[in-house]
Amino acid sequence: MPNNKGRKRRFGSVRKTTVGEFQASYLGPDGKRHFAPHRFKRMSDADRWLNGIEALIISGDWTDPERGKVTLTEYSERWITERPGLRPRTVELYRWLLRKHVSPFIGDVELRRLSAAVIRQWRSDRLGAGVSASVLAKAYRLMRGILNTAVDPDAILVRNPCKVPGADKENPEERPLVTVAQVFDLAARMPDRWAAMVLLAAFGSLRFGEVIALRRGDLSADASTVRISRAFVDVPGQGLLIGPPKSRAGVRTVIMPYAVRAELVAHLAEFVEKADDALVFTGKKGAALRRPNFAQLSKWTEVVADMKLKGLHFHDLRHAGNVWASKAGMSTKDLMSRMGHDDMRAALIYQRATSDADERIAEKLSQLVDDHRKGTHTRDADGDETAE
Repeated sequence: MPNNKGRKRRFGSVRKTTVGEFQASYLGPDGKRHFAPHRFKRMSDADRWLNGIEALIISGDWTDPERGKVTLTEYSERWITERPGLRPRTVELYRWLLRKHVSPFIGDVELRRLSAAVIRQWRSDRLGAGVSASVLAKAYRLMRGILNTAVDPDAILVRNPCKVPGADKENPEERPLVTVAQVFDLAARMPDRWAAMVLLAAFGSLRFGEVIALRRGDLSADASTVRISRAFVDVPGQGLLIGPPKSRAGVRTVIMPYAVRAELVAHLAEFVEKADDALVFTGKKGAALRRPNFAQLSKWTEVVADMKLKGLHFHDLRHAGNVWASKAGMSTKDLMSRMGHDDMRAALIYQRATSDADERIAEKLSQLVDDHRKGTHTRDADGDETAE
Protein backbone atom coordinates (compact mmCIF):
# COMPACT_ATOMS: atom_id res chain seq x y z
CA MET A 1 0.00 0.00 0.00
CA PRO A 2 1.32 3.50 -0.81
CA ASN A 3 2.44 5.62 2.10
CA ASN A 4 -0.09 8.46 2.34
CA LYS A 5 1.35 9.98 5.47
CA GLY A 6 3.12 13.30 5.18
CA ARG A 7 6.88 13.08 5.45
CA LYS A 8 8.23 15.30 8.20
CA ARG A 9 10.54 18.05 6.95
CA ARG A 10 11.99 21.24 8.33
CA PHE A 11 9.60 23.28 6.12
CA GLY A 12 6.36 22.08 4.54
CA SER A 13 5.29 18.52 3.91
CA VAL A 14 5.12 16.08 0.99
CA ARG A 15 2.44 13.43 0.71
CA LYS A 16 2.51 10.48 -1.66
CA THR A 17 -0.89 9.95 -3.30
CA THR A 18 -2.61 6.69 -4.14
CA VAL A 19 -1.49 7.02 -7.78
CA GLY A 20 2.16 7.43 -6.85
CA GLU A 21 2.44 11.20 -7.28
CA PHE A 22 3.68 13.66 -4.65
CA GLN A 23 1.64 16.52 -3.27
CA ALA A 24 3.47 19.36 -1.52
CA SER A 25 1.97 21.83 0.94
CA TYR A 26 3.11 24.33 3.56
CA LEU A 27 1.85 26.77 6.17
CA GLY A 28 2.19 30.29 4.83
CA PRO A 29 2.95 33.50 6.72
CA ASP A 30 -0.82 34.04 6.78
CA GLY A 31 -1.25 30.91 8.93
CA LYS A 32 -3.09 29.05 6.17
CA ARG A 33 -2.05 25.84 4.44
CA HIS A 34 -1.22 26.26 0.77
CA PHE A 35 -0.82 23.46 -1.77
CA ALA A 36 1.38 23.30 -4.83
CA PRO A 37 -0.60 24.10 -8.01
CA HIS A 38 0.18 20.62 -9.38
CA ARG A 39 1.45 17.24 -8.22
CA PHE A 40 5.00 16.02 -8.82
CA LYS A 41 6.27 12.80 -10.35
CA ARG A 42 9.29 12.69 -8.01
CA MET A 43 9.70 13.59 -4.37
CA SER A 44 12.87 15.51 -5.16
CA ASP A 45 10.83 17.84 -7.42
CA ALA A 46 8.36 18.47 -4.58
CA ASP A 47 11.26 19.17 -2.22
CA ARG A 48 12.77 21.62 -4.71
CA TRP A 49 9.44 23.47 -5.02
CA LEU A 50 9.12 23.78 -1.25
CA ASN A 51 12.69 25.04 -0.99
CA GLY A 52 11.81 27.78 -3.46
CA ILE A 53 8.72 28.76 -1.45
CA GLU A 54 10.74 28.86 1.76
CA ALA A 55 13.29 31.14 0.11
CA LEU A 56 10.49 33.53 -0.93
CA ILE A 57 9.15 33.65 2.62
CA ILE A 58 12.59 34.30 4.11
CA SER A 59 13.31 37.10 1.62
CA GLY A 60 9.89 38.68 2.16
CA ASP A 61 8.84 38.12 -1.47
CA TRP A 62 6.12 35.57 -0.76
CA THR A 63 2.59 36.38 -1.93
CA ASP A 64 -0.64 34.50 -1.41
CA PRO A 65 -1.03 32.33 -4.54
CA GLU A 66 -4.80 32.31 -4.17
CA ARG A 67 -4.93 36.08 -4.77
CA GLY A 68 -3.07 35.62 -8.03
CA LYS A 69 -5.94 33.59 -9.49
CA VAL A 70 -7.76 36.78 -10.52
CA THR A 71 -7.65 37.33 -14.28
CA LEU A 72 -5.93 40.30 -15.89
CA THR A 73 -9.25 41.70 -17.13
CA GLU A 74 -10.94 41.40 -13.73
CA TYR A 75 -8.07 43.04 -11.92
CA SER A 76 -7.70 45.77 -14.56
CA GLU A 77 -11.37 46.73 -14.38
CA ARG A 78 -11.14 46.97 -10.62
CA TRP A 79 -7.95 48.99 -10.90
CA ILE A 80 -9.61 51.57 -13.16
CA THR A 81 -12.70 51.81 -10.95
CA GLU A 82 -10.69 52.26 -7.76
CA ARG A 83 -8.10 54.67 -9.14
CA PRO A 84 -8.85 58.21 -7.91
CA GLY A 85 -8.59 61.36 -9.97
CA LEU A 86 -8.78 59.87 -13.46
CA ARG A 87 -10.33 62.22 -16.00
CA PRO A 88 -13.40 60.85 -17.83
CA ARG A 89 -11.52 60.87 -21.16
CA THR A 90 -8.66 58.91 -19.55
CA VAL A 91 -11.08 56.32 -18.15
CA GLU A 92 -12.62 55.94 -21.60
CA LEU A 93 -9.16 55.53 -23.18
CA TYR A 94 -8.12 52.90 -20.63
CA ARG A 95 -11.31 50.90 -21.10
CA TRP A 96 -10.97 51.10 -24.87
CA LEU A 97 -7.37 49.86 -24.78
CA LEU A 98 -8.40 46.94 -22.58
CA ARG A 99 -11.47 46.12 -24.64
CA LYS A 100 -9.73 46.41 -28.00
CA HIS A 101 -6.16 45.25 -27.45
CA VAL A 102 -5.79 43.37 -24.16
CA SER A 103 -8.85 41.49 -22.91
CA PRO A 104 -9.60 39.50 -26.10
CA PHE A 105 -6.05 38.13 -26.17
CA ILE A 106 -4.64 37.75 -22.64
CA GLY A 107 -7.47 39.05 -20.48
CA ASP A 108 -8.40 35.55 -19.27
CA VAL A 109 -4.85 34.82 -18.05
CA GLU A 110 -4.55 34.77 -14.26
CA LEU A 111 -2.11 37.28 -12.80
CA ARG A 112 0.00 34.50 -11.30
CA ARG A 113 0.50 32.99 -14.76
CA LEU A 114 1.60 36.20 -16.45
CA SER A 115 5.25 36.32 -17.45
CA ALA A 116 7.55 38.42 -19.58
CA ALA A 117 7.25 35.72 -22.27
CA VAL A 118 3.44 36.02 -22.25
CA ILE A 119 3.59 39.82 -22.55
CA ARG A 120 6.25 39.64 -25.26
CA GLN A 121 4.19 37.15 -27.30
CA TRP A 122 1.06 39.28 -26.92
CA ARG A 123 2.88 42.34 -28.28
CA SER A 124 4.43 40.39 -31.14
CA ASP A 125 1.06 38.93 -32.17
CA ARG A 126 -0.65 42.33 -32.12
CA LEU A 127 2.10 43.94 -34.15
CA GLY A 128 1.77 41.09 -36.63
CA ALA A 129 -1.96 41.79 -36.83
CA GLY A 130 -1.22 45.34 -38.00
CA VAL A 131 -1.72 47.26 -34.74
CA SER A 132 0.53 50.32 -34.62
CA ALA A 133 3.48 50.40 -32.24
CA SER A 134 2.17 53.67 -30.79
CA VAL A 135 -1.20 52.17 -29.82
CA LEU A 136 0.48 49.10 -28.38
CA ALA A 137 2.83 51.32 -26.39
CA LYS A 138 -0.20 52.91 -24.74
CA ALA A 139 -1.70 49.49 -23.96
CA TYR A 140 1.64 48.22 -22.64
CA ARG A 141 2.14 51.23 -20.36
CA LEU A 142 -1.40 50.78 -19.04
CA MET A 143 -0.72 47.10 -18.23
CA ARG A 144 2.59 47.98 -16.63
CA GLY A 145 0.90 50.55 -14.38
CA ILE A 146 -1.84 48.10 -13.44
CA LEU A 147 0.63 45.32 -12.63
CA ASN A 148 2.84 47.72 -10.67
CA THR A 149 -0.09 48.03 -8.29
CA ALA A 150 -0.42 44.24 -8.21
CA VAL A 151 3.18 44.15 -6.98
CA ASP A 152 2.98 47.07 -4.56
CA PRO A 153 0.87 47.71 -2.59
CA ASP A 154 -1.42 44.74 -3.36
CA ALA A 155 1.35 42.12 -3.04
CA ILE A 156 -0.33 39.79 -5.51
CA LEU A 157 2.78 39.49 -7.67
CA VAL A 158 6.42 39.37 -6.67
CA ARG A 159 7.56 41.25 -9.77
CA ASN A 160 6.03 42.99 -12.77
CA PRO A 161 6.11 40.80 -15.92
CA CYS A 162 6.08 43.86 -18.20
CA LYS A 163 9.79 43.69 -18.98
CA VAL A 164 9.85 44.03 -22.76
CA PRO A 165 12.59 46.49 -23.82
CA GLY A 166 11.24 49.34 -25.95
CA ALA A 167 7.60 48.26 -25.70
CA ASP A 168 6.66 51.50 -23.94
CA LYS A 169 8.13 53.77 -26.61
CA GLU A 170 5.93 55.60 -29.10
CA ASN A 171 7.02 56.82 -32.50
CA PRO A 172 4.08 58.96 -33.62
CA GLU A 173 4.16 60.40 -37.09
CA GLU A 174 5.40 63.96 -37.31
CA ARG A 175 2.56 66.45 -37.31
CA PRO A 176 2.39 69.24 -39.91
CA LEU A 177 3.72 72.62 -38.79
CA VAL A 178 1.66 75.53 -40.07
CA THR A 179 3.09 78.99 -40.63
CA VAL A 180 1.81 82.29 -39.27
CA ALA A 181 0.42 83.11 -42.72
CA GLN A 182 -1.44 79.80 -42.86
CA VAL A 183 -2.97 80.36 -39.43
CA PHE A 184 -4.41 83.72 -40.49
CA ASP A 185 -5.58 82.24 -43.78
CA LEU A 186 -7.31 79.41 -41.88
CA ALA A 187 -8.95 81.85 -39.46
CA ALA A 188 -10.24 83.93 -42.40
CA ARG A 189 -11.82 80.83 -43.95
CA MET A 190 -13.67 79.89 -40.75
CA PRO A 191 -17.21 81.13 -40.08
CA ASP A 192 -16.87 84.48 -38.28
CA ARG A 193 -18.10 83.18 -34.90
CA TRP A 194 -15.24 80.63 -34.73
CA ALA A 195 -12.34 82.46 -36.40
CA ALA A 196 -10.99 83.58 -33.03
CA MET A 197 -10.75 79.92 -31.94
CA VAL A 198 -7.96 79.43 -34.45
CA LEU A 199 -6.05 82.45 -33.16
CA LEU A 200 -6.41 81.43 -29.50
CA ALA A 201 -5.27 77.87 -30.15
CA ALA A 202 -2.24 78.93 -32.18
CA PHE A 203 -1.06 82.07 -30.40
CA GLY A 204 -2.13 81.04 -26.89
CA SER A 205 -1.16 77.34 -27.10
CA LEU A 206 -4.64 76.26 -25.98
CA ARG A 207 -6.16 72.82 -26.34
CA PHE A 208 -9.58 72.42 -28.01
CA GLY A 209 -11.28 71.51 -24.71
CA GLU A 210 -9.74 74.57 -23.06
CA VAL A 211 -10.84 76.90 -25.86
CA ILE A 212 -14.50 75.84 -25.85
CA ALA A 213 -14.67 76.08 -22.03
CA LEU A 214 -13.57 79.74 -21.94
CA ARG A 215 -15.98 82.27 -20.45
CA ARG A 216 -16.05 86.02 -20.97
CA GLY A 217 -14.59 86.56 -17.49
CA ASP A 218 -11.58 84.44 -18.42
CA LEU A 219 -10.41 87.13 -20.87
CA SER A 220 -9.32 90.57 -19.79
CA ALA A 221 -11.24 93.49 -21.33
CA ASP A 222 -8.47 94.15 -23.85
CA ALA A 223 -7.87 90.41 -24.45
CA SER A 224 -4.28 90.78 -23.28
CA THR A 225 -4.60 87.80 -20.94
CA VAL A 226 -6.54 84.57 -21.01
CA ARG A 227 -7.13 82.55 -17.85
CA ILE A 228 -7.37 78.77 -18.38
CA SER A 229 -8.91 77.07 -15.36
CA ARG A 230 -11.16 74.39 -16.84
CA ALA A 231 -11.80 72.30 -19.93
CA PHE A 232 -14.63 70.42 -21.58
CA VAL A 233 -14.21 66.70 -22.18
CA ASP A 234 -16.49 64.90 -24.65
CA VAL A 235 -17.19 61.45 -23.16
CA PRO A 236 -19.10 58.91 -25.28
CA GLY A 237 -22.55 58.32 -23.83
CA GLN A 238 -22.25 61.25 -21.43
CA GLY A 239 -21.68 64.26 -23.66
CA LEU A 240 -19.60 67.27 -22.64
CA LEU A 241 -18.31 67.19 -19.08
CA ILE A 242 -16.59 70.14 -17.45
CA GLY A 243 -13.47 69.60 -15.40
CA PRO A 244 -9.96 70.87 -14.73
CA PRO A 245 -7.41 71.16 -17.55
CA LYS A 246 -5.51 68.08 -18.66
CA SER A 247 -2.63 68.47 -16.21
CA ARG A 248 -1.87 70.21 -12.92
CA ALA A 249 0.09 72.86 -14.81
CA GLY A 250 -2.90 73.36 -17.13
CA VAL A 251 -4.38 75.99 -14.82
CA ARG A 252 -2.55 79.08 -16.03
CA THR A 253 -2.83 82.61 -17.36
CA VAL A 254 -1.51 83.20 -20.86
CA ILE A 255 -0.51 86.61 -22.22
CA MET A 256 -1.76 86.96 -25.79
CA PRO A 257 0.32 88.68 -28.48
CA TYR A 258 -0.82 92.27 -28.92
CA ALA A 259 -1.08 91.67 -32.68
CA VAL A 260 -4.18 89.44 -32.27
CA ARG A 261 -5.91 91.14 -29.35
CA ALA A 262 -8.11 93.32 -31.55
CA GLU A 263 -9.61 90.24 -33.23
CA LEU A 264 -10.37 88.71 -29.84
CA VAL A 265 -11.99 91.90 -28.52
CA ALA A 266 -14.13 92.12 -31.67
CA HIS A 267 -15.26 88.53 -31.17
CA LEU A 268 -16.31 89.25 -27.59
CA ALA A 269 -18.30 92.27 -28.70
CA GLU A 270 -20.14 90.48 -31.53
CA PHE A 271 -20.70 86.93 -30.36
CA VAL A 272 -20.49 86.74 -26.55
CA GLU A 273 -23.14 87.60 -23.97
CA LYS A 274 -22.28 90.26 -21.38
CA ALA A 275 -22.30 87.97 -18.32
CA ASP A 276 -18.89 86.93 -17.02
CA ASP A 277 -19.88 83.24 -17.16
CA ALA A 278 -21.05 83.43 -20.80
CA LEU A 279 -19.22 80.96 -23.04
CA VAL A 280 -16.86 82.63 -25.50
CA PHE A 281 -17.53 80.05 -28.22
CA THR A 282 -20.84 78.30 -28.78
CA GLY A 283 -22.88 76.64 -31.45
CA LYS A 284 -25.32 78.75 -33.42
CA LYS A 285 -28.03 78.09 -30.82
CA GLY A 286 -25.85 79.12 -27.89
CA ALA A 287 -24.96 75.68 -26.54
CA ALA A 288 -21.45 74.53 -25.73
CA LEU A 289 -19.53 73.60 -28.87
CA ARG A 290 -18.69 69.93 -29.44
CA ARG A 291 -15.77 68.88 -31.60
CA PRO A 292 -17.86 66.96 -34.20
CA ASN A 293 -20.27 69.88 -34.55
CA PHE A 294 -17.40 72.34 -34.96
CA ALA A 295 -15.75 70.16 -37.60
CA GLN A 296 -19.00 69.81 -39.53
CA LEU A 297 -20.24 73.40 -39.32
CA SER A 298 -16.85 74.97 -40.02
CA LYS A 299 -16.19 72.49 -42.85
CA TRP A 300 -12.77 71.97 -41.31
CA THR A 301 -11.82 68.96 -43.43
CA GLU A 302 -12.69 70.68 -46.69
CA VAL A 303 -11.02 73.95 -45.70
CA VAL A 304 -7.66 72.46 -44.71
CA ALA A 305 -7.69 70.23 -47.80
CA ASP A 306 -8.27 73.30 -49.98
CA MET A 307 -5.29 74.95 -48.24
CA LYS A 308 -3.13 71.92 -49.17
CA LEU A 309 -3.03 71.01 -45.46
CA LYS A 310 -5.02 67.79 -45.67
CA GLY A 311 -4.96 65.94 -42.35
CA LEU A 312 -4.34 69.04 -40.25
CA HIS A 313 -5.93 68.69 -36.80
CA PHE A 314 -7.12 71.51 -34.58
CA HIS A 315 -4.52 70.41 -32.04
CA ASP A 316 -1.80 71.09 -34.62
CA LEU A 317 -2.48 74.81 -34.08
CA ARG A 318 -1.37 74.46 -30.47
CA HIS A 319 1.67 72.51 -31.66
CA ALA A 320 2.60 75.36 -33.99
CA GLY A 321 2.20 77.92 -31.21
CA ASN A 322 4.45 75.86 -28.96
CA VAL A 323 7.14 75.73 -31.64
CA TRP A 324 6.94 79.48 -32.26
CA ALA A 325 7.15 80.18 -28.54
CA SER A 326 10.19 77.93 -28.21
CA LYS A 327 12.01 80.14 -30.71
CA ALA A 328 11.61 83.16 -28.44
CA GLY A 329 14.64 82.01 -26.46
CA MET A 330 12.84 81.35 -23.18
CA SER A 331 13.83 78.74 -20.60
CA THR A 332 12.18 75.33 -20.54
CA LYS A 333 10.22 76.09 -17.38
CA ASP A 334 8.83 79.33 -18.89
CA LEU A 335 7.75 77.53 -22.04
CA MET A 336 6.15 74.66 -20.13
CA SER A 337 4.29 77.13 -17.94
CA ARG A 338 2.80 78.80 -21.01
CA MET A 339 1.93 75.50 -22.67
CA GLY A 340 0.35 74.02 -19.55
CA HIS A 341 2.60 70.94 -19.56
CA ASP A 342 3.02 68.90 -16.38
CA ASP A 343 6.12 67.12 -15.13
CA MET A 344 6.04 64.71 -12.19
CA ARG A 345 9.73 65.31 -11.48
CA ALA A 346 9.29 69.04 -11.06
CA ALA A 347 5.78 69.58 -9.72
CA LEU A 348 6.57 73.12 -8.51
CA ILE A 349 8.55 74.30 -11.52
CA TYR A 350 5.59 76.14 -13.03
CA GLN A 351 5.01 78.31 -9.97
CA ARG A 352 8.45 79.85 -10.52
CA ALA A 353 7.76 80.88 -14.14
CA THR A 354 7.51 84.67 -14.40
CA SER A 355 4.95 86.77 -16.21
CA ASP A 356 7.85 88.83 -17.62
CA ALA A 357 9.03 85.78 -19.53
CA ASP A 358 5.51 85.16 -20.82
CA GLU A 359 5.32 88.80 -21.91
CA ARG A 360 8.49 88.36 -23.97
CA ILE A 361 7.02 85.26 -25.61
CA ALA A 362 3.87 87.21 -26.52
CA GLU A 363 5.98 90.06 -27.96
CA LYS A 364 7.96 87.61 -30.08
CA LEU A 365 4.75 86.09 -31.44
CA SER A 366 3.49 89.57 -32.26
CA GLN A 367 6.66 90.26 -34.24
CA LEU A 368 5.97 87.17 -36.31
CA VAL A 369 2.46 88.40 -37.05
CA ASP A 370 3.71 91.90 -37.90
CA ASP A 371 6.28 90.41 -40.30
CA HIS A 372 3.51 88.43 -41.97
CA ARG A 373 1.25 91.46 -42.33
CA LYS A 374 4.04 93.62 -43.70
CA GLY A 375 4.96 90.95 -46.22
CA THR A 376 8.59 90.96 -45.03
CA HIS A 377 8.79 87.24 -44.32
CA THR A 378 10.81 84.88 -46.45
CA ARG A 379 11.77 81.23 -46.16
CA ASP A 380 15.15 79.92 -45.21
CA ALA A 381 16.74 76.76 -46.59
CA ASP A 382 14.80 74.64 -44.10
CA GLY A 383 11.46 76.10 -45.15
CA ASP A 384 11.03 78.16 -41.94
CA GLU A 385 9.71 81.70 -42.11
CA THR A 386 12.28 84.40 -41.39
CA ALA A 387 12.06 88.18 -41.48
CA GLU A 388 14.10 90.03 -44.07
